[in-house]
Amino acid sequence: MEKQLDNGPQPLDAILTELTISNHDLVAACSEPLTHKAVQRARKGRRLTPKMKVRITEALNGLLRDRTLDRQFALKQLFTY
Repeated sequence: MEKQLDNGPQPLDAILTELTISNHDLVAACSEPLTHKAVQRARKGRRLTPKMKVRITEALNGLLRDRTLDRQFALKQLFTY
């Protein structure tokens, strides 16, 4: 059985839009290698590796801590697959 590659817009997209966080902000906040293309793929629902999903989640949570926002997100809150 073949995995579906396109899962539609993810909750991550709505959260980043709501918090006015750009793809570049997320890339700049990440301490590990992360590209703008990977963030865009995550927002649109293209399948990412589990490691990349963790990297994006950690970058978002780190950025929120830096901005002193009292919100943190779990991986399951950002991705539906």
